[in-house]
Amino acid sequence: MAVEIFVFNIAAKVLGKIGSPAFQQACMVWGVESDLNRLENTLSTIKAVLLDAEDQQVHNQELTVWLGQLKEVFYDAQDVLDEFECEALRRQVVEIQGSTTRKVRRFFSSSNSLVFRTKMAHKVKEIRARLDEVAADKDKFHLSQRSDNKHLVRGREMSYSFVQASDVIGRDQDKEQVIECLMHPADDQKVSVISVVGIGGVGKTALAKLVFNDARVVHHFELKGWMCVSDEFVLKQLLVKIIRTITSENCNVLEEEQLQIRLRNILDGKKFLLILDDVWNEDRVKWIELRNLLMGGANGSKILVTTRSPTIASMMSTMCPYNLKGLPQEECVSLFIKWAFDEGEERQHANLVEIGEEIVKKCKGVPLAVKSLGSLLYSKLDERDWRFVKDNEIWKFNRKEGDILSALQLSYNQMPSYLKQCFAYFSFLLKDYEYNTLDLIPFWMAQGLLQSLDENQEPEDIGNQYVDELFSRCFLEDYSDAGYFRLFKIYDLAHDLALSIAQNECLMMNCQTQNISKKVWHLSYYDNTWQDENILKCLRKSNSLRTIFSPIEGVGLTSESFIDACLRI
Repeated sequence: MAVEIFVFNIAAKVLGKIGSPAFQQACMVWGVESDLNRLENTLSTIKAVLLDAEDQQVHNQELTVWLGQLKEVFYDAQDVLDEFECEALRRQVVEIQGSTTRKVRRFFSSSNSLVFRTKMAHKVKEIRARLDEVAADKDKFHLSQRSDNKHLVRGREMSYSFVQASDVIGRDQDKEQVIECLMHPADDQKVSVISVVGIGGVGKTALAKLVFNDARVVHHFELKGWMCVSDEFVLKQLLVKIIRTITSENCNVLEEEQLQIRLRNILDGKKFLLILDDVWNEDRVKWIELRNLLMGGANGSKILVTTRSPTIASMMSTMCPYNLKGLPQEECVSLFIKWAFDEGEERQHANLVEIGEEIVKKCKGVPLAVKSLGSLLYSKLDERDWRFVKDNEIWKFNRKEGDILSALQLSYNQMPSYLKQCFAYFSFLLKDYEYNTLDLIPFWMAQGLLQSLDENQEPEDIGNQYVDELFSRCFLEDYSDAGYFRLFKIYDLAHDLALSIAQNECLMMNCQTQNISKKVWHLSYYDNTWQDENILKCLRKSNSLRTIFSPIEGVGLTSESFIDACLRI
């Protein structure tokens, strides 16, 4: 069931704007302070119960509809307040530039100011009436007042992009078996393909990294390369990635024929190991096309594939696929303790360890679920916090066997509301794409999502702190701390969760998208083959958009003419 999110945050943002001294002073000039004060009072009353409403809507579809109506009013109120701010800024420009032109003076003439005042007074009254109408239904839901008093937990020092062997528990035997397959020559295959298959979060990528970095493997192969394949299986893009991971060359400018020649030259007569991580494509024709280009290596070359799909594993493998199972209970408990306590701390809290063992049973042997809940409880020593996780109703939701979204959802639910919204906007991101906070934080800043009790704290520091926290909750991988910024990827399961959370508000648009729902406020797109006019055609059908986002260089947003066209819509 779809739910409404971020309503509390939007209400807080609108209230903050109304309550600012500069805004209050401007409103007195335009004579709308009375209506805005009434709007502020109603909004404050509603805001007090919104956190409870957002949690309870899971069991009440009518409550979800009510929250959706509120969100629309809040966004429209925000638009009206933005108009006031723009007008105030224009007036400041005129006051600063006393010798302004006649044309600008005429724009700010008394008659024009009266038109603006009349128009805006009408808009404020309309917003207030709509909010009063929706707010009248509040009491029937019997909502409780709650404050957003959750705080960020302490982060962990884990600033590396490869897996440390000491951080992977219970996979020694799996590692030895996979290494044996890699180093054992195949009798009838020049280049062998081995698949590691298992459910999401079971540790396929961690196992592959253990194998990839093992000293025996490093010395056995002349060339090594690692690449995340994920949803995309476009031959030219894959060739560029493979060449880059083996040689560090950037071959983006080469044509496909040139890339094929370059790859064959690189592999010719060399024993290589290539990891294809997180493969989703089931098109056998595309796989054979790529495989044929990889056959030029020396005897004993290996390709290691990780995938959730037994179909893909069977299609790609030349050897029997390796099925990765969940961890035994004892090893899951060890992993949980590693993430829930500082070293040795668990000896002082036998009662919490006992509850933790019951929590671990619910994770069904999936390491990512164990780490996520261990991280959630890290530094929490109150038994009530642990029992809340163990007895939470979210475990009763009907999810398929092996699905760990309940564990990730539980961790998400315990975040501060502003961090929840930052995470949900990860639905914009590609799950196999590397990001850095230098690109992400300005987006969060533009949305007003960075909050701090310390007024002297820089937005970049707040944003980096948010990313650290999301990593500590096991929502991010391949994380590294570069000092004033972070590098990371988003776990595919965490990305699935972000998509499910933000499905009403955020849309990832592609070349097949024809229409945009009026409830979509934030839009992202990645297809650099899609022409700007196609994007603009879709945008003209929506009047609610507030964000257009693309992380890939060269896609529409870098064009000044495209931005001008968007602003004219």
